[in-house]
Amino acid sequence: MTTQANFSFSTVPHVICENAAAQRLGALTRQFFADAQRVLLVTDHGFLTTGLVEQPATSLEASGFAVHVYADVVADPPEAVVLAAVEAARAFGADLIIGIGGGSSMDVAKLIAVLAPGGQEIGAIYGIGNVRGKRLPLMQIPTTAGTGSEVTNIAIVSTGAHTKMGVVAPQLYADVAVLDAGLTLGLPARISAATGIDAMVHAIEAYTSVHKKNVQSDLCAREALRLLSANLLPTCRNGADLGARQAMLFGAMLAGQAFSNSPVAAVHALAYPIGGTYHVPHGLSNALVLPHVLRFNLPDAAHWYAELAGIVAPEATGSEEARALALIAALEGLIAAAGIERTLRQVGIAEADLDQLATDAMLQTRLLQNNPRPLVWQDARDIYAAAL
Repeated sequence: MTTQANFSFSTVPHVICENAAAQRLGALTRQFFADAQRVLLVTDHGFLTTGLVEQPATSLEASGFAVHVYADVVADPPEAVVLAAVEAARAFGADLIIGIGGGSSMDVAKLIAVLAPGGQEIGAIYGIGNVRGKRLPLMQIPTTAGTGSEVTNIAIVSTGAHTKMGVVAPQLYADVAVLDAGLTLGLPARISAATGIDAMVHAIEAYTSVHKKNVQSDLCAREALRLLSANLLPTCRNGADLGARQAMLFGAMLAGQAFSNSPVAAVHALAYPIGGTYHVPHGLSNALVLPHVLRFNLPDAAHWYAELAGIVAPEATGSEEARALALIAALEGLIAAAGIERTLRQVGIAEADLDQLATDAMLQTRLLQNNPRPLVWQDARDIYAAAL
């Protein structure tokens, strides 16, 4: 019998994976938060305009909750948006926060929950393990199958025109996550594609992280990659396929559980400057550099990539390197078939921009330290050049 290395694994204590769960959100919420009275629903204007917030809000009201919808979240939320949301929660007297939307809405919901009680200023909680005290009760409901934010203990805040800071703390784990594919039906195919690739990157990087990689994260990552790779194109080709969409949501959640415990690395480190400077959606930023980072990592990660090839490219045979290359080729094929951009030039980036991108990427030390192969400035620039 092989003895597993010691590890710890943390996640959200309750997950509800159920199509149409949002239609009975009031009863579900009362089940888990019996004493709550005033609910702040946190979302963005785009999701609000779909009309899909109305049913869960009505369900909450029917179960006796007072509900206020805060819909001023924006992508890559800056500090000012977070602080305005905190003030809205205080003014309403919210005693339960529900994030409903993409990663930005759920990240803001986390930050409201820890900041609204008033014990700390936002600047004091950046970094790892700096949140003090208790938070408000928190439920998360994703409307994209990508970020996995509903089950992570991480929130990202834009602190300048091109800079972001992370908050990482156990208090950011929600009490309940609800996965309802019906809330993802309005997503355009290209958003489904980009967010799905984002989730696949979470699974791949968690599986190959040199810090905190563990058997339970590996199990989550492998099953996530199986679900995501099998259902990405069916979801993009038929947005009304609820079975495929529910599988994508569950896969994205598993990937979130994986990388929350075995953190992401150079793909995300190189993707962040693309998103921050050129306002490219996060999932697409990941997709643009993914194959090139994997090729760079081959000398140190081929054995892990070969194992994952058994999921994404099961027909692959031969040496570890051959199977690892088959994984990369299969991922490139998925990205191409999904119809999203494949080069940096397609999103407005030129060769003259690569030096600054590489400089900005090297600031992501929290992520780069997890990469299976050490990476320096020239490596980052070479990867961007390959992606150009």
